[in-house]
Amino acid sequence: MGIIWTLIVGGIIGWLAGLIVGRDVPGGIIGNIIAGFIGSWLGGLILGSWGPVIGNFAIIPSIIGAIILILIVSFVLRRTGRRNSHA
Repeated sequence: MGIIWTLIVGGIIGWLAGLIVGRDVPGGIIGNIIAGFIGSWLGGLILGSWGPVIGNFAIIPSIIGAIILILIVSFVLRRTGRRNSHA
């Protein structure tokens, strides 16, 4: 059950970051989960682990890291000619 909870929380983090930035995460649900996991890792590297922790994710640094990741992916997709749709 722990892995399912982690996947759900990772997906929610990626989804929230997409809402905040105003861009869809490429890949739908799987993209949200990946953005949540990578964003959590990135946020942990930049900001450390603080604030509320749910499903092994420090929520605030994870969301900030996912926002950074989505902005980077959006920029790269725009530079390569692909368009990332706005929410």
